[in-house]
Amino acid sequence: MTGLCRWLSRYALRVAGLLLVLPIAAYAADPVLLVFGDSLSAGYGIAARSAWPTLLESELKRQGKPYRVVNASISGETTAGGVTRFPQALKTHQPRLVIIELGANDGLRGLPVSAAKANLATMIQAAQRAGAKVHVVGMQMPPNYGPDYTTAFAAIYPALAKEYKTGLTPFLLAPVITRPTLFQRDQLHPTAEGQPLLMQMIVRDIKPLL
Repeated sequence: MTGLCRWLSRYALRVAGLLLVLPIAAYAADPVLLVFGDSLSAGYGIAARSAWPTLLESELKRQGKPYRVVNASISGETTAGGVTRFPQALKTHQPRLVIIELGANDGLRGLPVSAAKANLATMIQAAQRAGAKVHVVGMQMPPNYGPDYTTAFAAIYPALAKEYKTGLTPFLLAPVITRPTLFQRDQLHPTAEGQPLLMQMIVRDIKPLL
């Protein structure tokens, strides 16, 4: 075999190897969207495949935005618990976009609004330092918690979004809150039928960050 033939042979092998690797590399390069929330995002009471974060990944891919959605939500999570485990989630998944949906359990327990806000701010700052964009998903408390508390609680999320220049969904349950049949028997968690409505709202709100 002449020198030229040997060179061409090695070149062909390198090209073939590259072509074999490209599909795997392309998949590995899909940016991560990390959903970090509580039971409202974890899919409490329904199949995991029906939860809005799972539906979100399918919808983004349908729209030609192949994000890999990692749902790190845990039922019962508070903002204090979120602060504790958030650094490891960032390190493990290295997300390009983080959706933070926490605070509902703080509110239902009547915990201080100032503490919840401080914890959420800590997570937002950590994500931004890691190079991720942030989208904050808000919650509202029932009126029986009193006007002072409910007003102060609802104000947490737009205030943080403005201060840290994040994306914002003011109220996760907005698409279903007036439709009791889209809630499970506890009247706190949306049914599987309500999840697509939550997902479509989130898709609309995060579009500028994609």
